[in-house]
Amino acid sequence: MKRALLHLLTALLCVAALASPARAERPLQIRGADISSLAKSEALGGVYRYENGRRGDALRILRDGGLNYIRLKVWVDPADGYNNKAHVLAIAKRAKALGLGLLVDFHYSDSWADPGKQNKPATWAALPYEQLKQAVYQHTYDVLNALRRQGTTADMVQTGNELNGGLLWPDGRYDNWPGMAGLLGAAYDAVKAVSPRTKVAIHLADGGDNGLYRWWFDNAAANGIRYDVIGLSYYPFWHGTLEAFQANINDVATRYGKPVFVAETAYPFTTADKDGWANIITSAEPYPGYPATPEGQAALMRAVSDIVRAVPNGRGLGLFYWEATWTGVPGNGWDPTDPSSGNGWENQALFDYADRVLPGLRAIR
Repeated sequence: MKRALLHLLTALLCVAALASPARAERPLQIRGADISSLAKSEALGGVYRYENGRRGDALRILRDGGLNYIRLKVWVDPADGYNNKAHVLAIAKRAKALGLGLLVDFHYSDSWADPGKQNKPATWAALPYEQLKQAVYQHTYDVLNALRRQGTTADMVQTGNELNGGLLWPDGRYDNWPGMAGLLGAAYDAVKAVSPRTKVAIHLADGGDNGLYRWWFDNAAANGIRYDVIGLSYYPFWHGTLEAFQANINDVATRYGKPVFVAETAYPFTTADKDGWANIITSAEPYPGYPATPEGQAALMRAVSDIVRAVPNGRGLGLFYWEATWTGVPGNGWDPTDPSSGNGWENQALFDYADRVLPGLRAIR
């Protein structure tokens, strides 16, 4: 009788284990966060805490919560002196010491580069095209080689940020594909010259727009643009439904035969404001069924993670939570030329207004 009960108990435990989400779901290969704001936040007194309120190093808190990668943007000559080579080197050293992977995101600008603006750095503005290509090569090589020499070689590199309309306008704009291909080719060559194993990613925004992605990457193929990985931004309050995002990321991975990842995503945990600067997202339910609460943020991150995990043929690498550490620290605003500017993103960080890490972190894991 005891043996029969033992067998029954063992069988029940096996069924429970197979049904457990922890066993049923494979972990994402990349569980990352963009922490480009961290160096400035810390310099201005920013504090980060574990769930229990204990103060800690932000990078260690993120790693202990399950992340294994960071993303850092690079500006060429930023007005405030942050997001430059020196700060990238410093944060990269800390991250690699904790065993974290490194994605370097080149904006090829002195400030934000995105679908609406791809402004040249001031020192490159008057360069003829061939010299502009050389500047792209040299800048890319210089940053990445400095990382390699300090023992923190980049694992992945974005040669441009949200390149819907190209880069370094007008030379590399969407209406000049040969020009764009030459600039991206110079960047690709620089990456591989430093480290052939480092993966080169092409990153677009609007992750739910399949027409955009087919147009862009079909043209990229026609113009010989080289890359290893495709990155997508997906913000559910801007970029369409979860279903549209899933259809697009699956199609992109299948059509172009490349690994894919979410380069940027985020979601609010509150509608409240902390720093007196209006939040970008203020809705109580920015996406239907997902309230702007810690639980809603975590649920949305699980949904996005599940979509990436289910990409056909295992091509879904993972995701990066955008600006996880950009909390409401006075002086750490969005405009590097204006110290009085505020942060409209603090309600989408992965740390709450008491500086404690949120459940959304473990949802990515």
